[in-house]
Amino acid sequence: MRQSIVGAYVQDDWRVRPNLTLNLGLRYEMSTVPKEAHDILTNLYYVTDAQPTCAKLFTGPAGDSCGATGPYFQNPTLRNFEPRVGFSWDPFKNGKTALRGGFGMFDVLPMLYTTITMVGRGAPFTEIGATKSATILSGNFPSGVSPAALGPHSLEYEHVEKNPPRNYVMQWNFNIQRELAPNLTMVVGFAGSHGVHQALRVDDANIVFPTLTPQGYLWPVVVVPDNDPTKPPSPGPGNQINPTISGAIRSLFWAGDSFYDALEVGLVKKMSHGLQVQGSFTWGKSIDNNSGATNGDTLANAFSSIHWDDLRTSRAVSDYNIPRVLVINVNWQVPTIKSASGPVAFVANGWELGGIFKANDGYPFSPTFGTDGDPLGLASTDPWAFPNRVSTPDCKSLINPRNTQNYLKTQCFAIPTAPASFFTGPTPMCSSDPRFGSNAIGTPPQCFNLAGTFGRNVVYGPGLTNLDFSLFKNNSFKRISETFSTQFRVEIFNILNHANFAPPTVGKLDVFDSSGNPTGTAGVLTATTTDSRQIQFALKVNW
Repeated sequence: MRQSIVGAYVQDDWRVRPNLTLNLGLRYEMSTVPKEAHDILTNLYYVTDAQPTCAKLFTGPAGDSCGATGPYFQNPTLRNFEPRVGFSWDPFKNGKTALRGGFGMFDVLPMLYTTITMVGRGAPFTEIGATKSATILSGNFPSGVSPAALGPHSLEYEHVEKNPPRNYVMQWNFNIQRELAPNLTMVVGFAGSHGVHQALRVDDANIVFPTLTPQGYLWPVVVVPDNDPTKPPSPGPGNQINPTISGAIRSLFWAGDSFYDALEVGLVKKMSHGLQVQGSFTWGKSIDNNSGATNGDTLANAFSSIHWDDLRTSRAVSDYNIPRVLVINVNWQVPTIKSASGPVAFVANGWELGGIFKANDGYPFSPTFGTDGDPLGLASTDPWAFPNRVSTPDCKSLINPRNTQNYLKTQCFAIPTAPASFFTGPTPMCSSDPRFGSNAIGTPPQCFNLAGTFGRNVVYGPGLTNLDFSLFKNNSFKRISETFSTQFRVEIFNILNHANFAPPTVGKLDVFDSSGNPTGTAGVLTATTTDSRQIQFALKVNW
């Protein structure tokens, strides 16, 4: 892959008054459209295209071919002018108070990392296919299976938006810094950002689109060929957005947005009387439609294929959102015993203690159901669905804190339900597939192909508390030289040996399977985010 980046900027500090300084700047930044050294690039300009556009014409052994030639996508970066402005003001002209603020635009260039997991996967240059057909797999795998056996246009394709808009982030901040006492300073500030036309990845965009009803989004009824429950289900009245292609379409859209706001508080006591303390607290919130650009599931708690037909349904706190973070570090140089001498002074003096304490909220995650099948009838290679949330007094909170085996209150979730009218008439609106549950279960009856009322990232995983401790022994050897010294270090990480559990991951998020049965593994905590207690010894020699 080949790409070039060009940037230029002008910047100046303008001292308007002795106590007021402005920082003004303008940056221009652009990138070229990526190319491949041998022109082996392919792209469906639109998800609905029957054939991809390629850097050069090519027909693969499976019969898939390029429909035309052209650039990877159109360049959106040619007008990327980015203004920045900032100020620093000493309102009392005594050097003890400072007000600072700034605003800037920062372009997010469509660089190679955004497509790194897509390039080299799309037909016709690369042939990747999948099948559940026992007939195809009955040969001598893999030599007995050819891509052509999967059927026409059943390979994996690559879609990058043809005319991506300019992707940029506006950032701003304001803070007040005040000297409270000699060597003691406090900062209180606000920081925010707004991302526009953010990149988002969908591992398979070739889905069946739903219909909006008063009860929510409803997908076409899922039917089973020949009423044989051993055969894979297929969409009923609806079709995939690209009916020509039956394989996965890995897609990159610039359609997301993001918002971040945070209160930031910092306190610093500089080294005096042998003691130094620094603390910071952040209380913020990050919101987006999707939190990854390189993969649909860049993070372990992400969905690899969001329902991109309506990004409002995936708008929620970011996968990496941690509302509150507190960090405190301390360093104390133990006072020396000046009256001591000889071996007593060597043992008693030169000690130094340190510690770092961190506490924060956990990451969010999203309980699902039916990821082992396709209850909604998306007809994609990457299906998933949300359950309904039960509104009862004991379900105001959806978690059992400190309960690793039953962290999630599974009784607070249910299969989506619909009015009885959804099941009547010659063409019922709700699924009656026996594998997905009978249409007579529940009052009102269960409707597997109806979007659940639960949302993305509504539940938070366990928080984190951790304390690291250090003990140093400093010794100088002036008999050897004025600068020769040693430091013996003992560092204990997670000294309290506290287990900080990670939120449930893929495989532990399904409250129900695709048949509507409880999985029994939803919300089980099995992994930790910090190691157990570890002790490290070291000897440092300076000369």
